[in-house]
Amino acid sequence: MKRASLFNRLWRWLATGVFFLVFGLGGLILSLIWFTLLRLVVRDPNRLNRLTLNSIKYSFKFFLNLLRVAGVMDYRIEGADLFDQDKGCLIVANHPSLLDYVLLASCMPRCDCIVKAALLKNPFVKGVIKAAGYLVNSGSNALLESCKQRLDAGGSLLIFPEGTRTPEGKAIVLQRGAANIALRADCDIRVVQISCHPPMLTKQGRWYNIPPNKPHFVIRVKDKIAAREFIEPDDLSLAMAARRLTHRLRSELMLKNNEK
Repeated sequence: MKRASLFNRLWRWLATGVFFLVFGLGGLILSLIWFTLLRLVVRDPNRLNRLTLNSIKYSFKFFLNLLRVAGVMDYRIEGADLFDQDKGCLIVANHPSLLDYVLLASCMPRCDCIVKAALLKNPFVKGVIKAAGYLVNSGSNALLESCKQRLDAGGSLLIFPEGTRTPEGKAIVLQRGAANIALRADCDIRVVQISCHPPMLTKQGRWYNIPPNKPHFVIRVKDKIAAREFIEPDDLSLAMAARRLTHRLRSELMLKNNEK
């Protein structure tokens, strides 16, 4: 692919910096103004939660469309309609970029999420996390029970089983948290593959490390996996089934050459 012009790279560098500020300020506006107004007006907790999650969803859609129009990046989502079938389902995706959650939350009918505890120290997203009722990854049995309750209530729970963004050029390594949640909740798992070429906002990179050409994200919503099928009669504990399920998830999330 021909390398983009110097002007194009400078424009994407400037626009990326501006949109980082927009994203942070948007989080503050939602937290301090919009969500506060919703809490004052809407008394029903379930309706309040729906409106909060929809506010986040459409804010992300707007933000992604701004990035696309500005030429910072482009994206394509294949099979987004399958998310309509995913009540009470665990959504599992690989994690190459900082924008993965934004892309998925923008196209899911309802997106509950497990987030890192460190994000509660970020003033730009802390209020959004609390207002949305996202689950904080504390690594405890209480988290497993909270996930089960959320799934039993018909929520769709998004988790990146790597626990962090994939180091560029490295094979993905999964933790067993996603498998443990699915087995405890006896739920299906929806697999989502995410690719971005050239890489953007990776674990090693910074916002100002602009790729030579405009990045293109492809989100592929794949088939479901039934967690219960990985439990065998002679298993001494669910840990054995979790090991098998994690191995299957890794194979499903690894991108084939023709899918990159």
